[in-house]
Amino acid sequence: MRLDDELESRNVEDRISSSGGFAGGFGGGMSLGRVMMLWPIIRMLLRTKFGWAILAVGAFFYFGNPLGMLSSGAVGGGSKADEKDAIFIKKVLKTTEDVWSQLLPKYSYKYSKPVMVLYRGHTTSGCGFASAQMGPFYCPADKKIYVDLSFFDELKNVHKAGGDFAQAYVLAHEVGHHIQDILGTLDKINAMQHRAKRAGDKTKANHLQIPVELQADCYAGIWAHYVQSKLDRGDIEEALNAATRIGDDTLQKESQGYVVPDSFTHGTSKQRSKWFYRGFRSGDMRECNTFR
Repeated sequence: MRLDDELESRNVEDRISSSGGFAGGFGGGMSLGRVMMLWPIIRMLLRTKFGWAILAVGAFFYFGNPLGMLSSGAVGGGSKADEKDAIFIKKVLKTTEDVWSQLLPKYSYKYSKPVMVLYRGHTTSGCGFASAQMGPFYCPADKKIYVDLSFFDELKNVHKAGGDFAQAYVLAHEVGHHIQDILGTLDKINAMQHRAKRAGDKTKANHLQIPVELQADCYAGIWAHYVQSKLDRGDIEEALNAATRIGDDTLQKESQGYVVPDSFTHGTSKQRSKWFYRGFRSGDMRECNTFR
């Protein structure tokens, strides 16, 4: 994907390169001035074991788990690879902002730009704790997209879905969920899922998520349709390969050797690649009705 001349989005929280912090910290650490202001209280608490416990809990919630700081590898800034990936994905986000800011009003909706949070290891979100195991996700509670850059390593090395446009597709998919949030789709499906769970029907709740994910794939395809001038030969194939490699059936076969359709939440490999390509081919949101 050719983005050398593209600007980076400003709607980014970089929790990797924050000085003095860690991936997922609350603002990069406590200043010396604040420590001095609180020193009389700290000194008093240090006199008792109970006080030490209070300080430990306070440090955990302010700075995060110190063990997590060590494992995140993000103290004092990210690696060269992280910096390269961060620059690229910020530029991709800018292209999604440009596309949807122009396209969504044609369907009588105003586009509000989401914030992308970059991290490695773990962080906090409006939807709770986030870790690398979760993969990229959109949180409707705070309107932010959370991207652990280590997922791109996993995408390439574990799922055999390398390439810069595979990374771009992943972000465009999460932006698709933001579009669904704007349109009210997520609220409707969440309500239906809650009713299914209360009724004890976990399979139905899972299956209700599938058209949500496939529609996000279709919206990602629409974005790709409008950035074709920036694509290299083979980019669409990279996205289709990524969609195939992270289908529920493929992931289950790789991890456990067999498939359990009742547990599907994102759709099969064939479905995911089909809906991405449908959006790419049409460039029309009306072609993304996965709920029929």
